[in-house]
Amino acid sequence: MYRTAIEKLLKWKKSKYRKPLIIEGARQVGKTWLMQEFGKQEYADTIYINFDSNPNMAELFAYNLDVDRLIMGLELYAGRKIDPDNSLLIFDEIQEVPRALASLKYFCERAPQYHIVCAGSLLGIALHPGTSFPVGKVDFLKLYPLSFNEFLMATAKKQFAELLDRQDFQMITSFKQTYIDALKQYYYVGGMPEAVQNFTDNKDFGEVREIQKRILYAYEQDFSKHAPNEIVPRIRVLWNSIPSQLAKENKKFVYGLVREGARAKDYETAIMWLSDCGLIHKVSRVNSVGIPLKGYDDLKAFKLFLVDVGLLGCMAGLSHRTLLDGNSLFTEFKGALTEQYVCQQLKTIDDIAVYYYTNDRGSCEIDFVIDTGNQVVPVEVKAEVNLRAKSLKTYREKFSPEICVRTSMADYKKEEWLINLPLYAVGQIASI
Repeated sequence: MYRTAIEKLLKWKKSKYRKPLIIEGARQVGKTWLMQEFGKQEYADTIYINFDSNPNMAELFAYNLDVDRLIMGLELYAGRKIDPDNSLLIFDEIQEVPRALASLKYFCERAPQYHIVCAGSLLGIALHPGTSFPVGKVDFLKLYPLSFNEFLMATAKKQFAELLDRQDFQMITSFKQTYIDALKQYYYVGGMPEAVQNFTDNKDFGEVREIQKRILYAYEQDFSKHAPNEIVPRIRVLWNSIPSQLAKENKKFVYGLVREGARAKDYETAIMWLSDCGLIHKVSRVNSVGIPLKGYDDLKAFKLFLVDVGLLGCMAGLSHRTLLDGNSLFTEFKGALTEQYVCQQLKTIDDIAVYYYTNDRGSCEIDFVIDTGNQVVPVEVKAEVNLRAKSLKTYREKFSPEICVRTSMADYKKEEWLINLPLYAVGQIASI
């Protein structure tokens, strides 16, 4: 299975400013596999250490954080020498030993020759202010579920993924049915590596759904195991409300849908916890437009999306027949899946910030606005081929953007101020 993050790891390895690297991401998005695959491809030796329930490592890092001493202890544990030039050190589930996190500062300052990659399912929780964390002494890489492009490559459609990268839309349009069929499959399977691998091997939607159920169950177990007891019920009820929140026409998060009479202060910690675990994407509203968009962030209004479109379909109980046949039952939820899909693809693109826009009267809503650092691009999402763009026109009259994007099942077309971008090509939005 190919992950584009391998290219980022290669760039990190070659950088003369390399620091210990922390890979962030939700449980089961493939962090461990990625680190081990990178070690296999690029190093003569890989030393893998899992800190979960590992008393030897807890003891080693509990004493002092002298780098020479730590290396000696790691060599004794691994049963072989660590060659700074040819060995990759992998620290998995590093959040289980906070002192190991703290040690990265000393590896950065006193032994930068060592190649160290770390990951942890609940690292976001460990990175809170107040914990002993090596600020400025580590590099970060975010890992998400497979993007649609990676899904194409995993399902033996590498040449179709490469065609999207080349942006040859005349050729792409000729093969659009292949992309549309693959997109429907992606809506169901999603991008969780185990689900994708199983689908690639067996083409069995029933098995995929069982895997998704297991992943969701594991997430719920994490709530009980790792979250403070007093907020576990709130996390659970908020998590389970997300499909119904996204099914609304106006997808702004409404606390009253979680529980009648619920208020923001009751659920802010639960939202932060889920976000820190990488299980949800919080997309904030902006009430005006300028660079940076963060300056116009309305902290009170936001949408919540799940980490993965396949998991959303599983939580909503959508069957593969409903999805692939496109019958009336699916129509009601199609907007939710499509917006979730677009959000998920946008999040995998480096160096863009994702928001949404509504005016104060609520008469104009743009599904997403993205800040590329140079310009703000409005993105309107359509589940089908419906090309009415009333909100985009209103937005354009007010803010005069260089370009607007409407993404739908329609073919690629560039007009004076508007790009019609097929949903299956939305991952190319930054370069287009």
